[in-house]
Amino acid sequence: MSNALFTAHATAKGGRNGHVKSDDGLIDLNLSMPTENPNEEGSNPEQLFAATYAACYDGALNLVASNKKKDIESTTTADVSFLKDPEDNGFKIGVTLNVNMSGVSQEEAEKLAENAHQVCPYSKATRGNIEVTLNAKAV
Repeated sequence: MSNALFTAHATAKGGRNGHVKSDDGLIDLNLSMPTENPNEEGSNPEQLFAATYAACYDGALNLVASNKKKDIESTTTADVSFLKDPEDNGFKIGVTLNVNMSGVSQEEAEKLAENAHQVCPYSKATRGNIEVTLNAKAV
């Protein structure tokens, strides 16, 4: 991997019912599978992915808007679903990005959302691998 601007490090132990910790200690979480342990406190990979995808996408959206001289305020909520995969009888994830923007029309919001989806590193990483639905809304 040439030209890396930085590299993040996190270690998981025990899988979905274990623990995850970043090298700097900022992330230090117990993990729990909600379908198996609904009352147990802990995060899960889908929740962590939702947080990181939402942050990355919202950053890409604001960059795209700025490059197009659009002054927006935005929030992005990522809904990450853990799904049965009928193809291999295993599991997969799907994502819905709910994007709210002020400062633009509905048509502009939809165009900015799609443009951000083309440049967001997480969108690039998942393209063709998981279903991602964009719901853009001008507010």
